[in-house]
Amino acid sequence: MIVFFIATFLIWFIAFAWTGRTLSVLRNLPKIPNLLDDKYAVSLPEDKQPFVSVIVPARNEAQAIEQTLRSLLAQQGVSVEVLAINDRSTDGTGEIMDRVAAEKCAPGKSIRVLHVEDLPEGWMGKTHAMALAARHASAPWFLFTDGDILFREDCLRRALNYAETETDHLVLFPTLISKSFGERMMLSAIQVLTMLAWRLWKVAEPKSRESIGAGAFNLIRSDVYRRVGGFESLRMEVLEDLRLGYEVKHQGFRQRMAFGRDLARVHWATGALGIGRNLTKNVFAVFHFKPWMLLGACLAIAVFCLMPVAGLFGPWAIRIGSLVTWSAAFLLFSYSARKFTGISSAYLVVFPVAACLLIYMIMRSMVVTLACGGVVWRGTFYPLDALRRQAGPLR
Repeated sequence: MIVFFIATFLIWFIAFAWTGRTLSVLRNLPKIPNLLDDKYAVSLPEDKQPFVSVIVPARNEAQAIEQTLRSLLAQQGVSVEVLAINDRSTDGTGEIMDRVAAEKCAPGKSIRVLHVEDLPEGWMGKTHAMALAARHASAPWFLFTDGDILFREDCLRRALNYAETETDHLVLFPTLISKSFGERMMLSAIQVLTMLAWRLWKVAEPKSRESIGAGAFNLIRSDVYRRVGGFESLRMEVLEDLRLGYEVKHQGFRQRMAFGRDLARVHWATGALGIGRNLTKNVFAVFHFKPWMLLGACLAIAVFCLMPVAGLFGPWAIRIGSLVTWSAAFLLFSYSARKFTGISSAYLVVFPVAACLLIYMIMRSMVVTLACGGVVWRGTFYPLDALRRQAGPLR
């Protein structure tokens, strides 16, 4: 009997937690600006168009870098200075950059290629590449992005039209391209869990602890970038995008995030296993390389995502609580499908499988990092002790 009461209490606690956070998400997330609104599409005369330096670090991105650079040079309604950094690539990335740079650019567009042959001691490769490019950039706005992002031709115009009057730092969430069942299963689950865990609508509130950054689209005023210390102060940060966002917010500058489906797109990983490989480097860093924090997160995922499955086979008092949880989850999957991913809400059926795989991927990140004594990123090994010393707060 005691076991029944404990199980019933736990199932209904989970149901209320899911329902409460779901209602909060559905009420508040629409407050975040959508750059697809017509008011952000205004195009100014050439002599008044905003000017942005786009910084694109890339290592072994031969398959995607040309499309990324050409999509940036095709931006309309803005002046664009592209700084492409070939960070010690061993494939054809550098040659592709040079070839694109040798072509004649449209008026108001330019591209410069920087080649990094050696990585200085005490730097992550990506932070070094971005800091180097920032020293050569000349625009009042810097956009830090990745070498595999595809930009719609009006992306930067819409982003700058919003940012000029509203913020010092703008993060645009990229649209994740999914090409297989495994990718859709994992990405839909990650999207829903992110909405549950991260109160994104509070990023704009000055007194809130919530801050944000995204490697795909960190748009920041150049003077603010320098005042917060830039990537010079984040030399060994694995999560340099989130840390930059933290510094902007907690040093008192305005920060915003925005949505805009298909304005910036990326195929993040190939297959469910590819997503797992991408998470190996990053996830343990989210928990400051502390095993107890990571294990706590895995336990929370197991309790909140898997117990409602078992509850469906229990007595009616427990079964009804589980059905309430799955109803809330369905609302989140449906909202995510409409607004962000385009992935069918039917993937809720395999959400428990995705949760199990996510727990495995998170655990793998810890085990691999501890076993190797560090992480390998962009062809360079970084010792765990050094990463722990440099890991700063994210919220």
